[in-house]
Amino acid sequence: MKLSISTATILFTIGAQISNASITLNIDDETSIKKAASTAAYDMMLYYTGNRTGDVPGNLPDPYYWFGSLINYWYYTGDTAYNNVVMQGMLHQAGPDFNFMPVNQSKTLGNDDQAFWGMAAMTAAETGFTDPPTGQPGWLALAQAVYNTQKPRWDNTTCGGGHRWQIFTFNNGYNYKNSISNGCYFNLAARLALYSGNQTYADEAVRTWDWMWDVELIKHDSYHIVDGAHTTDNCTAADNATWTYNSGVFLLGAAAIQMAPPSGAKESTTSSQQVKCTSPTTTSSPKSASRPENATSTSAPSKHITSAGSRQPRN
Repeated sequence: MKLSISTATILFTIGAQISNASITLNIDDETSIKKAASTAAYDMMLYYTGNRTGDVPGNLPDPYYWFGSLINYWYYTGDTAYNNVVMQGMLHQAGPDFNFMPVNQSKTLGNDDQAFWGMAAMTAAETGFTDPPTGQPGWLALAQAVYNTQKPRWDNTTCGGGHRWQIFTFNNGYNYKNSISNGCYFNLAARLALYSGNQTYADEAVRTWDWMWDVELIKHDSYHIVDGAHTTDNCTAADNATWTYNSGVFLLGAAAIQMAPPSGAKESTTSSQQVKCTSPTTTSSPKSASRPENATSTSAPSKHITSAGSRQPRN
């Protein structure tokens, strides 16, 4: 598989920020790209202790939430070295209800935290990662379980909607509605819409984008995504700090909703956004186009969501 420059960037940044090693990378050399990614992944895994006797599988130290990156690492390089660790950790942290709300995390678990696991499960479904053992829910079911637990948490009592940062009232930050929690929900809903063709997912993705726009957590003049706002003032005074992961989850979600098949496409109700979630042109049936590997699209006008390249699951 030929790797693009963007793919090289993804692989190189998997663990580079936490690696003390000097990594040499030639973006025109596929072998160099894979070697750099392998070095970063190996150094990152030196911090992980969840596969040691007496420790908790999937319990990640700072900076947390690596498993989606490691699934992408496997997908782009073909290196299966960490697949068993990923499988063990994700299934352990799925919890007794298989929705990534394990009891050992209730004092710290936020909507964003839960959604990071759900997005990793979604990545596993999209890339054809090894299925869980018989008797365990599949990756798609685990991603859907996160979505199904988060949808009822949409809160219309303040700020006209949106998700709070925290799930439980006793955790600090319950009175904060932040972009990453809403962005993860948008991302997951959009990707489920693309994967399944289900209109409900597409509607939720668009509702979330529109809410972010209406409360101006997405800035109208620049499309910068700021950190969040408090329910105590009805989200009228935003924290304008910006973080790259907010942009990242919205970019991927926007690409997914643009690529969604006709049955899962919907134009945004906020026309001033110039974000049109229109269906792509496809040569296959709507049902088959709902899978990422079958979707194709034409280019969109400037400032509209444009489609991204789809990924072929490994056999």
